Amino acid sequence: MKANTLLITGAASGLGRALALRHARPGVTLTLIDCNATGLEDTAALAVEAGAKAVTHVLDVSEAAPMEAAVRGAGPLDLVIACAGITGGTHRRGSEVAATESAFQVRRMVAVNLDGVLNTVLPAIDVMRAQTPDAKGVRGRIAAIASVAGVVSFPGTPSYCATKAAVDRFMVATGGNLKQEGVLLSSVVCSFIDTPMVAGNTFHMPGLTRTEKAVDRIVTGLARNERRIVFPRWIVAGSRFMDLLPPSLAELYYLRQSAGQAGTMPEVTP
Repeated sequence: MKANTLLITGAASGLGRALALRHARPGVTLTLIDCNATGLEDTAALAVEAGAKAVTHVLDVSEAAPMEAAVRGAGPLDLVIACAGITGGTHRRGSEVAATESAFQVRRMVAVNLDGVLNTVLPAIDVMRAQTPDAKGVRGRIAAIASVAGVVSFPGTPSYCATKAAVDRFMVATGGNLKQEGVLLSSVVCSFIDTPMVAGNTFHMPGLTRTEKAVDRIVTGLARNERRIVFPRWIVAGSRFMDLLPPSLAELYYLRQSAGQAGTMPEVTP
């Protein structure tokens, strides 16, 4: 798999940083995007130390125009990985009030997790369409991080489930058309990954995967041109089964387990 020019969002820490450093070597150019300037510079320094060239953009992925300029300015591109994302759960605001998300959290989740992916992927598609295909007819690869949350309707984090479901469906469905042009799209459907993103969760996280193992699986899946890169398979399969049940039955389980109950996940605040 050719991966000499890459663009990665969410590169300041966690999975984005790990994917950047996995590909960092002499002859590789990394375009790294994140809103965390300090973390982003740390990632870039580590990549340069490994021999790569690193170009950084301190950007909020929800801002369409700056993102389009950064993606188009980075071309040509062999591989784009949209890692930037946020998470958050429901909270109670009184003993008689049901656990819900704030309006700010819902809208911010959509802006970052869904619009942020589109702001990365759409200009990347245009860049890759204009590139010369390789001997196998491939013009470029694009991956977006979805989640096992995207295959369930979990009451503990509704907008996260909704945004990740949208990301997965968009990447898989759009990829069915673009593969004919040599632009390969992949959705990464995974459970919890041991990164700072989940550090604030105060519950047992089933299927928690080491970052290094997650990177191995993603890189292998991309090399195999997998349209949907799934891990751990057992938890994704179980979640798909749960989603076949009537909501009232699924909620009998969800609302009685400790994982993801109100207040066990951070709240997204202004």
